[in-house]
Amino acid sequence: MSGRIKHPVFARIYAKCAGPSLERAGIGVHRDRLLAGLAGEVIEVGAGNGLNFPHYPATVERVVAVEPEPDLRGMAETAARSAPVAVEVVEGRAEALPFPGESFDAAVACLVLCSVVDQSATLAEIRRVLRPGGTLRFFEHVQADGAGMRGVQRVLDATVWPLMAGNCHTSRDTGAAIAAAGFSITELDCFEFPQSRIPMPIQTHILGAARCPE
Repeated sequence: MSGRIKHPVFARIYAKCAGPSLERAGIGVHRDRLLAGLAGEVIEVGAGNGLNFPHYPATVERVVAVEPEPDLRGMAETAARSAPVAVEVVEGRAEALPFPGESFDAAVACLVLCSVVDQSATLAEIRRVLRPGGTLRFFEHVQADGAGMRGVQRVLDATVWPLMAGNCHTSRDTGAAIAAAGFSITELDCFEFPQSRIPMPIQTHILGAARCPE
């Protein structure tokens, strides 16, 4: 079954507007934190247009970058050519990763678990393809702490936001979902990004690491 998910308008907006604006806001620091210390063979789920590729450390032997959206995948293939580590870009859906079990030492989920169709299935697939004791690194925007903003997020998710933003959802409790999938969370930082005087529905982020059972 093809992993293709076609969102051409979102792909163009993200590549030309959203991605660059996040870079200007300083997201590169968080990409470095996300990937620091990784080694061996790594799968990146929902790699988008490859903005993480320059941040992988030299200790990584190979990155397999999975992306279902063809326009973003083409951009990722271009980015892979100048990456500091070997990167293979492949077509595939996060809910049905095209690899045997226990294929990778680590997995990376960066700003993707908000938009997968089935978050539980995605996390189960990540756990399946990780070797026992493997690491999941994650950097995601999540549900807000305050009740007022959570209400705003629920309204957005039930109306226009997923249609505008490639199935993105603002109110997912991704940390709880990672734990529910059987991972042991070993590091977790919750913070607001980007910093803004005006609260935004996708401002609360978590960044951390979780361990696959032995």
